[in-house]
Amino acid sequence: MLPWRVLGAAGVLGVAMAAGTRLPGHEPDAMTGLLVLRLAALVGGLALAFLFDDPARRTTEVVPVRRPVRAGLRPALVAPLAAAWWTAVLFLVPAAARPPAGAITLEAAAVGVSAVALAAASVRLRGEPDPGAGAALALLALAVAVLLLSSRWHLLVPPGDPNWAEAHRWWAGLLVAAALLCAACLPEPLHRLRRTSRTRRTPGPGAPSPHGA
Repeated sequence: MLPWRVLGAAGVLGVAMAAGTRLPGHEPDAMTGLLVLRLAALVGGLALAFLFDDPARRTTEVVPVRRPVRAGLRPALVAPLAAAWWTAVLFLVPAAARPPAGAITLEAAAVGVSAVALAAASVRLRGEPDPGAGAALALLALAVAVLLLSSRWHLLVPPGDPNWAEAHRWWAGLLVAAALLCAACLPEPLHRLRRTSRTRRTPGPGAPSPHGA
């Protein structure tokens, strides 16, 4: 079951933020448009952090479908909707205030995939049935770190800044790293693998002793 309420609330909030730039008598400048889109990307990322929340995870662990397939279906189902939502948000911002679409979309993709990777890592390493809250907090912490370190790494620069291209090389690297982490965390949780390994090593009742009678 996907967290449709969280995703829907974030979607509405992001659209409302972008639509606010078109209020009558309000002419946003380039910095306002950039800020609105970055905030909308963060809102979307916080919602995606809840993508792997599944209270029934303990019971679905025993189904015959392998976990990478089950887990991969969630991002696959949400990705087209997220792309359509981001397109709507992007083009709701007036063209005069809109930053380069490709660059700002790269930032949004890096934020979203990072959120999914954090949630997947929590499931993989800790077996969390509801990793969303922790992943969202971790994403917020990363956002604060990016904000504090932006002057050194030039991550949150405006269009026209000499470091704009360098910043988006950093964003591209973050996107690739997050995607690789997400893929690495799709297999079965480690705690289940350890439990399965112990079960295989432990002889059941009535099993012959390895040392004979």
